[in-house]
Amino acid sequence: MSTYKLYYFNGRGRAELVRLIFAAAGEKFEDIRYEHNEWPSHKSEMPLGQLPVLEVDGVKLPQSMTIARFVAKQFGLAGRDNLEQAKVDAVVDASIDLAMKFLPIHFEQDGDKKTVGIAKFVADELPKNLRNFEILAKLYSNGGPFFVGNHLNWCDLEVYDMLDYILQIDDNALHHYPWLQNNRQEVEKQPKIAEYLKNRQPTSF
Repeated sequence: MSTYKLYYFNGRGRAELVRLIFAAAGEKFEDIRYEHNEWPSHKSEMPLGQLPVLEVDGVKLPQSMTIARFVAKQFGLAGRDNLEQAKVDAVVDASIDLAMKFLPIHFEQDGDKKTVGIAKFVADELPKNLRNFEILAKLYSNGGPFFVGNHLNWCDLEVYDMLDYILQIDDNALHHYPWLQNNRQEVEKQPKIAEYLKNRQPTSF
């Protein structure tokens, strides 16, 4: 049996999706978290000098989405055949599109610019991206509550994690998107996910 060590900072960020996949699969891993003042002394230990990194039986893998896709495939959460995998990847890519629009605003240091950026994002970009999720769900969900094939895949966890950020700035963001609301509720009802969320270490995003 393989052993897994996940290295990241003491927060959710780019590692939380991987943690959610491990939780959904019921698989154990060592969750190694560095405080920011500890990181410089460990940076040289990582292949690209960045986090997250997943160590699998002594082999270190960088790049957050590579790690997530690998773990999902390992544990049967990446689609049941090549076409399903492509559908899952399409949903994940749609979520990354949303992240690319939102994260620069999220990390904006100027308070006034951030306020203006959030308002513009919520008015212009967010509705389009949420509609894209519902379009893909209509195409791929087979009428069920999960994005692809009527069963949980890592794309459901990716969208769940991404929407955590969105709901922090607009708790009514999903008001006009009933399928997404239901998908989120179904993810949270999965027993292993529910247990993980209940015991999740409180940290910043």
